[in-house]
Formats: sequence, structure tokens, C-alpha cells
Amino acid sequence: MKHPPPKKHILLFDLDGTLIDSTEAILESFRITYATLGLPAPKDADVTALVGYPLDDMFARLGIPAEQIDTCVRIYKEYYRHISRAKTVLLPGAQEAVESAAQFAHLGIVTTKTGRFSIELMEHLGLMEYFAVLIGREDVHHPKPNPEPIYKALEALPEVTGNTYMIGDTCMDMDAARAAGVIGMGVLCGYGTAKTLEGCAEILVADAGEAVEEVKTRGYAISSVR
Repeated sequence: MKHPPPKKHILLFDLDGTLIDSTEAILESFRITYATLGLPAPKDADVTALVGYPLDDMFARLGIPAEQIDTCVRIYKEYYRHISRAKTVLLPGAQEAVESAAQFAHLGIVTTKTGRFSIELMEHLGLMEYFAVLIGREDVHHPKPNPEPIYKALEALPEVTGNTYMIGDTCMDMDAARAAGVIGMGVLCGYGTAKTLEGCAEILVADAGEAVEEVKTRGYAISSVR
């Protein structure tokens, strides 16, 4: 009986802008939150520029007073969970990228989204079975760009003879990767720009599919990020 080859690498993926597009759900949830509180909604561009930050940080950066942030987060989460499945799609090529990566790597998700909602969403999209671990905002004290979420994900995964990668679309992903001593691969299919990612990513590719192919065919040495 032929056994599958051992999995040499670890690939950790961000969610929004890396594997999924939930822009519509995010923007609608922000509008509902502000409307519920009788506040004028921020511009869509101001919201999308902050995707990747934890929700409380996003509201703070959008000018919500500290005493109202917890209320905003609660309203947002309640509404977002209601609509997220219907208004979130996989990015083009994401399913194929994950299925391909699972053949040669151990996979995890590291996100600033709520973990339990993210698991439900990835199950709905049919991809959660490929991931051994998902670390969300409630699982850590310090979210990305702090390396804690990456460290926590790695605790749940086996040691490998190859390399560990953090694949994401913002410099928060890349900064967390660097702080954790893993390779940061920036993707241009999400919310970060080429100009910003060029300054923080070890490797820059078009999307998750290209990231997976780069790892599969080239590998890269761990020493490249030391």
C-alpha cells in the first residue's frame, strides 16, 4: 500500500482578504451598528482600510468613544453572525489552494475575527476540515501584529522538517510572522496594497494559490527570515 508523503511545511492563513471576501458583510454590519446607535456611518473606504485589526481597535480608530466600543462590538457581532454565511464567499482559487496545500503541509488559520464564528463560516464554505487549528481573537491576549496567535497555532501543530509560513494580506500578518520567526508571504488579493506589503513581506505573491505553489515548488530557507 502506497502511503502519502510526509508533510514538510506548516502554512498558516489569514482569513479576510486571503481566503475569503466578507467585505459586504463587514460593511453592512458597520452600517447597522452605527444606525442602531443613531450615529452617521463611516465611509466604506475608511472601514476597509482597517480590515485586519480587531473590532474594538477598528471602532476606536473610527472615532467611537471608549465607553461605547463594547456596545458597538456586541451589536456588530450579533448582526454579522446573522448575515456572514450569506454574504461571504471564497476568493477565486482559495479552495484549490487549500486543497493543494493540504497534500504537503499542515494547515492552520490565524485571524483577528471571532474564532467560533470563523469556524462556523469555514465549515459552511466547506474548508474547515483541512485545518488542524483556528486561532481567533478570543483565543489570545494579544492579536496580530503580536506573534502570540502564531505561537498558539504552532502549539497545536506537529514539528516539521521544512518551513513555517504566515500567508496574509496586511502588514499586521507580516509583522506577526517576523516577530514569530516564520516566513511572511504577502498576498495582493486583499486589503493591503502592493506599496505597503513590499515594505513588510518576505515574499509577495498574487493570491493564496500562488503562495501555495511557491512553497510547493521552491520551499525557501528558514535562514531567509533570520
